[in-house]
Amino acid sequence: MHRRNFLASAAGGLGYLYTAPAFSADRVIGANGKVLFAGIGVGGKGRSDIEQAGNLGDVIALVDIDEKDAHLGGAAKKWPKAKTFFDYRKLFDDAVFKDVDAVTISTPDHHHANAAAPCIRAKKHVYVQKPLTRTVFEAQLLKKLAVENKVCTQMGNQGTTESGLRRAVELVQAGTLGDVTEVHVWTNRPVWPQAPDVLKRPKEAPVPKGVHWEEFIGPAPMRPNAVYDEGVPRRYGKRTQAYHDFLWRGWWDFGTGAIGDMACHTANMAFMALKLGFPTRVTAEAGDVNPETCPSWAHVTMEFPARGDMKPVMLHWYEGARSGYKVTPPSDLVAKALAIDPDPKRNKGLVNSGSIMVGTKGLLYSPNDYGADVCVSKNLADGLNLKTPEKLPVNGKFDQGQKDEWVEAIRANDPKKALANFDYASMLTTAFLLGNVAIRTGKAFDFESETLTCKGCPEGQQYVKGEYRKGWDLVNG
Repeated sequence: MHRRNFLASAAGGLGYLYTAPAFSADRVIGANGKVLFAGIGVGGKGRSDIEQAGNLGDVIALVDIDEKDAHLGGAAKKWPKAKTFFDYRKLFDDAVFKDVDAVTISTPDHHHANAAAPCIRAKKHVYVQKPLTRTVFEAQLLKKLAVENKVCTQMGNQGTTESGLRRAVELVQAGTLGDVTEVHVWTNRPVWPQAPDVLKRPKEAPVPKGVHWEEFIGPAPMRPNAVYDEGVPRRYGKRTQAYHDFLWRGWWDFGTGAIGDMACHTANMAFMALKLGFPTRVTAEAGDVNPETCPSWAHVTMEFPARGDMKPVMLHWYEGARSGYKVTPPSDLVAKALAIDPDPKRNKGLVNSGSIMVGTKGLLYSPNDYGADVCVSKNLADGLNLKTPEKLPVNGKFDQGQKDEWVEAIRANDPKKALANFDYASMLTTAFLLGNVAIRTGKAFDFESETLTCKGCPEGQQYVKGEYRKGWDLVNG
């Protein structure tokens, strides 16, 4: 069927999503007007996201697959007038959706694009937790949809608001480090079960009371709920459920592992400062690679081309532990970074998460997940302001500040006021999701950005663009 005829025939069963006129992106919200929010995923990080958004307007709809107080139940008590749903597809088909201006999406990764794409098509402004999506295709699609529908977007990598990060961006772009050609980023993740402890699905178990399993699985391939086998180490806490909540991160069907969880935080400063985009070549080595769970360790390298006057960059990502030792940058580089850290409580050894940029004039070392703290080589440090941005806006409100700038963008109808808007966030997410493609295939490849193709690695395409379970494909419209 032609697309026009298909949409016309389908509209009657799809409610407001395909039949109502564009509303939110076309509405100018005055200085005293309230932004009306919906929250999709309102437990854990999702609770703080919708609460912080709610500080700036009214919450009128809530979605979560878990009825417990830590999820939907508690949110419903906080906003008793908000309409509640277990399935975001039902929200999109409900009359309340036409009144929603903006949506926070804080679900497992496999739901991010599936929930965001329909919101954007309906001209709702969206805030999506990091990583922006589970696949490269989804990240680029959300970027395209946001531009087409003129909505204001923001990804939830809250370190973007930090003054230290913003000042570091200014310094690097001003040439303080000289030509930066090398970046190293490492993390303390994973802190959830995956390889080597878990290499296959654990035993099946009944779905906990109040959890809506069909809606948790959503667009992923159906699998039963499960609990851990006795062999899984208890260092992951007293939880026995294998997937929901939080522990889904180490499963390929639901999460994107350590690189997906943390690169949008810890690599954010270097990525923004160096104006990085698509890598041209991606390579990875990793341990215990398997089809179910993310690896026990990985070292990913990405080659970025020259950008204007900026030289090509080699970026290294390190995660996990190999043979009992944390995977980190080379020891000589670590020693140089520790030597420029003035904090005696911190500089005795490498911090669990951080980044180093190597320039022709010196180093910049951030001993922080978010780039909030920065140190530079001693020959550069004298009298240098490392704390307060001089050109970029001062925010410093961390997570709430990320919502503040998003809502400021909505009110001003200016997407660029949100620094982690999807123009930027899609590129940051894409680069590191390509790292997962290299991890899963075990092959190096050149990346063709125009066609989203892994040249020389055809098996990587299945990870660039995934499939969706019948009845749950909202990404493709």
